[in-house]
Amino acid sequence: MSDTDSFINEVSEEVRRDRLFGLMRRYGWIAVLAVLLLVGGAAYNEWRKANERAAAEALGDGILAALEQGEAEARVTALQAIDAPDPSADAVVTLLAAGESLGSDPKATAEALVALAERGDVPMVYRQIATLKAAAIGEEGLAAETRRELLDGLALGTGTIRVLAEEQLAYLDIETGNQEAALTRLEALYVDAEASEGLRQRVGQIVLALGGELSGEAASDVARQADGG
Repeated sequence: MSDTDSFINEVSEEVRRDRLFGLMRRYGWIAVLAVLLLVGGAAYNEWRKANERAAAEALGDGILAALEQGEAEARVTALQAIDAPDPSADAVVTLLAAGESLGSDPKATAEALVALAERGDVPMVYRQIATLKAAAIGEEGLAAETRRELLDGLALGTGTIRVLAEEQLAYLDIETGNQEAALTRLEALYVDAEASEGLRQRVGQIVLALGGELSGEAASDVARQADGG
């Protein structure tokens, strides 16, 4: 390589270096900011996870402490005093409190459950459970017409909630003296693909008790299970 070529290469290298330094001086802050954002984001995620974990532990400790109270009224008071961190947690606490207050004040319990079911900020699954539990309380809580309206809404859905709503509607038919409708509903439930084994067992026993009919094998299975076999 000639001295001229070597000189040109050195000048070109210096020009590239100067250009690189210039770009770094002009835009280097972007790289620094990106690093800070990455580090800050990771730190924030860890802080958020730690806070959520601490909140969940505090909620669990509060629930356990409330449920350890000796009297149902004291348990209800302690549960209602819990400061739930979000709507889902609040729904769980409300459902637990409803279970404790049912024996002493079924009407107030049913009303509290209906109020929970009407909350738009609560996930649907908790609203459905609240509706089902309110309707299952019986005439001590809500009027038969109100319970049927609530259950009809659930029965339009799918899955476990639907079949449980159908079961409660059958009991409501029995309560209101419509045994034929109850049998029709229960017999359909017994062969429903979404019904659990436990639900089919309950339904089968009620069908036989009401004088309904199941297939020979199904009737034998229900009788055997009822006898503990």
